[in-house]
Amino acid sequence: MATIDGVIDPIYFLITSIAFVILSYLHYRKVGKSLETIYLSILAIFFVICFIILNIY
Repeated sequence: MATIDGVIDPIYFLITSIAFVILSYLHYRKVGKSLETIYLSILAIFFVICFIILNIY
């Protein structure tokens, strides 16, 4: 959980990115390639990159 000093554990970024991957997959299966699917995929990539960066530093 995030503490009062504003530190967010990197694992939350990984969990969120996995959720975005699942959502984008389900949305792609239902609708096909659309703007929302691309948006969810970009968010998943962004959160994975944030997770990697936070683990390095």
